Amino acid sequence: MSEIQLSEEVQKLLAQVKEATNEKIVLDYGDQKSGFVRYDQSYQTRQDQQLVLHIRDITAPDYTVSHELLHALMDLKKYPAIHFNLTSGHQDFDEQLMIITTTLYDTATHLQIYRWQEAHHLLTEAVRDAYLKGVVHTIKPEEEGKVDGMMHLRLMTILDALVFYGDQFEQVASQFEHDYPMALEGAKNIYQILMQKPVDSPFTLRRTLVKLYAAFDQQLEKWHLPVVGSSEFVTVDSVLSRRQLRLEVRQLFQISHSELQEQATQKRAYIGLGMTDRQNAFVLPAPPKSQSEVFFKQLYDMSVAEFFEKFHLTYTIR
Repeated sequence: MSEIQLSEEVQKLLAQVKEATNEKIVLDYGDQKSGFVRYDQSYQTRQDQQLVLHIRDITAPDYTVSHELLHALMDLKKYPAIHFNLTSGHQDFDEQLMIITTTLYDTATHLQIYRWQEAHHLLTEAVRDAYLKGVVHTIKPEEEGKVDGMMHLRLMTILDALVFYGDQFEQVASQFEHDYPMALEGAKNIYQILMQKPVDSPFTLRRTLVKLYAAFDQQLEKWHLPVVGSSEFVTVDSVLSRRQLRLEVRQLFQISHSELQEQATQKRAYIGLGMTDRQNAFVLPAPPKSQSEVFFKQLYDMSVAEFFEKFHLTYTIR
């Protein structure tokens, strides 16, 4: 295991996260030092009531450790999570959708995380250079005027770069304009939607994420590429006011049959779509056909609070 000395700012953040949780936090460092930073160089697991942050690449430990700590802090503050409760029945296809939608979720959280790192002087010139090297390592330049199978990855990667560099994107814009002109144009369109309102609460993260999923599919449609369908495939935790919790289920959600199957049972599934945003908020197994009418009437008659408690659904109170 590598010996790493974290900066004072990151040590303070570590202390803050420790104070917010009853779990012991373990930093598990690898030995790789690639020279670039990328989204897949660290991850979290929970083991024996410990939160373990696995830092596989130590090119920029202050940046990478603080990044994982900020994700952990958002979890502790009950920012909405995403879940994969449905399956197409094709594992490889499902995994592709999970990678794309998780990456987009991370980019939505980065609207807050990167700005914290910037405010605490962790996005140094060395880190910015290493981030750009990570982009180049991840995506190949476009062939002029050609939409190919890498456009999904380019679009995700460049969108995150726009979030990362923020107001300083112009310093690296020329390379993106030269190597990825179509993907950059598409990413800028989505970025404008993301920046309409700040992401500073669980509610605003969920609202922004739903918009991001929709905007990403809209851009794919412009390129005549298959869409992801995140509004159905991904379950996004609800963020509800106390008033909404007192409402009946029928006032907030429409429960619809899905062409996808429930992951746990591999059987027909029903999804709860938000009445306003049409995003998957929960998944239910199909009841026996003979009980279907009564089952759904009872569900719609419940208060939202009672319904979420009955089915053990996670949510955050605004």
